Amino acid sequence: MRILLVEDDALLGDGLRAGLMLDGYGVDWARDGEAARLAWLAEDYDACVLDLGLPRRDGLAVLKEVRAHGKRTPVLILTARDTTADKVAGLDAGADDYLLKPFELAELHARLRALLRRASGSAAPLLRHGDLALDPAARRVTLADATITLSAREYALLHDLITHPGHIRSRQELEGGLYAWGEEVESNTVEVYIHHLRKKIGADMIRTVRGLGYVLGESP
Repeated sequence: MRILLVEDDALLGDGLRAGLMLDGYGVDWARDGEAARLAWLAEDYDACVLDLGLPRRDGLAVLKEVRAHGKRTPVLILTARDTTADKVAGLDAGADDYLLKPFELAELHARLRALLRRASGSAAPLLRHGDLALDPAARRVTLADATITLSAREYALLHDLITHPGHIRSRQELEGGLYAWGEEVESNTVEVYIHHLRKKIGADMIRTVRGLGYVLGESP
């Protein structure tokens, strides 16, 4: 899954990007409001972690503009603005959740997972497809209650597929969840990880739809 991280503090942004990537997300990091606006309007992100106090353009102004353009990306606001009026303004502008600085990284991860669950139409902590279960909090995958060991990118690809049940995911969409800006993408990356996943969870679990992409389970 691909996350837009918007944070102008270099130290905090670097730590957040590293932590999110360890959780298997592809992370694009914008360091000012204008860069965030341009990236957000150009890409379909699975979620946005948005600071408010940004150079060049305020975070709330960016959020209002992308919402006006119909972007429904789940948004977690990070800010030191702790008054009730500030929180109300953020939520009314289109934010889905609010996290005050300073915060623990574990809480950010938990809130982000909750946003993504709700966006995918599931309130349950476990993502399931038949006997296959994925626990985002523990980063644990089981098949018929037996633990399956996956690499970070195998896990990220499976997470993408299981959160889009019955929907064909193109190669480009899957690559977008595996890589961030500036990372070199090998030509057969998705095919290699699909091959590895099929060996671990079963060849019939992931279907190839010729010319379109991949789908978990039955083709729609």
